[in-house]
Amino acid sequence: MARPSRIRRRPVAIDLFSGAGGLSLGLEQAGFDVLAAVEYDPVHCAVHEFNFPMTEMVCADASKLTPDRLEAAAWEGARRHGLLDWSGEVDAIVGGPPCQGFSTIGKRLVDDKRNRLVFDFYRLVTALRPRYFVMENVPGMASGGHSAILDTFVREFQKAGYEVEAKVMSAADFGVPQARRRLIVLGTRRDQNTAMHPEPLFNPVPKTPNSKAPLQRPGAMRGPTVWEAIGDLPDLDRFAALTATDEVRLPSRTLEAMEQKASDYASAMRGRDRQDLSHPRLWDKGLLTSSARTAHTITSIQRFASTFPGDTEPVSRFYRLHPGGLCNTLRAGTGSERGAFTSPRPIHPKLPRVISVREAARLHSIPDWFRLHATKWHGFRQIGNAVAPRMGRAVAEAVVDALQVSPRVPRKQVALGNTQLLNMTMQEATAYYGVDRADVPAPRSRPAYQRMAA
Repeated sequence: MARPSRIRRRPVAIDLFSGAGGLSLGLEQAGFDVLAAVEYDPVHCAVHEFNFPMTEMVCADASKLTPDRLEAAAWEGARRHGLLDWSGEVDAIVGGPPCQGFSTIGKRLVDDKRNRLVFDFYRLVTALRPRYFVMENVPGMASGGHSAILDTFVREFQKAGYEVEAKVMSAADFGVPQARRRLIVLGTRRDQNTAMHPEPLFNPVPKTPNSKAPLQRPGAMRGPTVWEAIGDLPDLDRFAALTATDEVRLPSRTLEAMEQKASDYASAMRGRDRQDLSHPRLWDKGLLTSSARTAHTITSIQRFASTFPGDTEPVSRFYRLHPGGLCNTLRAGTGSERGAFTSPRPIHPKLPRVISVREAARLHSIPDWFRLHATKWHGFRQIGNAVAPRMGRAVAEAVVDALQVSPRVPRKQVALGNTQLLNMTMQEATAYYGVDRADVPAPRSRPAYQRMAA
């Protein structure tokens, strides 16, 4: 039986609990237009707005967000994308409700109030009734006492007319040089073709060359290593300016050296990814960004230097990356409401320092045009909270396949937002979005930054 011809269009999506936009980026790379995004942290909202200027950013607590407000945001996003003939039906709603209540490294309290946000995801999805939904979370949501929450979540969606499948996936299986597992819950409205979890595309390298290799799949490509991800990036200690800022203009000889050293993976991060269907961004490839240096004591530098790649430094408990292996899971640490603790950062595989935000972004499959907050604490937190885009893209491609559409490849370059968005303090970002407190939605007004370009 001949397969039906595919419709030539870009599907549309909404990203709930978007953070800085890892899943939004994966959606775009698969061919989606992300019309609206919802996030309660104003600093994350500002970074998302910088990177996705055509997406309508809703800075709000999802538990207090009404479906009408979300739908209005989607219509505004459609206008910005030039979708004048959009019917109003959403192809997919995605989101990753805060996972700390389910995490195995936390207290794993079943009654943690953050766990309830998965049902706000349910409330908003069932109100707008998209064709598909994707919810991601930590694998801990599917184990212990939390499995009852997941079971209830699935059962309620089934009652609402969706077929639901949950599966733990590894980012390394989809070309991410990081050991990172996530629970992906995929829902299909019953009048649609069933979307299936994607099959692994890569054979990941082991964490170190001497450790046990993951399951190898015949015909799959070898996954990238840590050094293939970051080996072309220059030594930050050569640039004194990076002690005071997170960006520096690279000399032409440095850029030429980067081109010569770049692996296929690094080249994709520099903008040469043939499978990327996102709107091309207008960015300055001669500017190294998200690369503020971290000051270490002489004692720390000596300890880092004496730690072998693949080992853990005994005092700091920082893991030193092996150039031929995978990065360990990059974690976010805690938000300001819980003490603002920084998660341990890996030690560079060849230099006696922790990795930079840009190096962490490379290890997360975030391309170089994508900017993180200028403050290292915010930048690392945004990466640690994000879905690795390459894995998000694989899941989104499975939805595109079920939709039987062929997304058009955009040609017009999109200018990124105002760089002030990347330097806002929490107070400034709160004022910009017109929110009295970070977790309370309010009408969008911009008293402090009225003239900032969108």
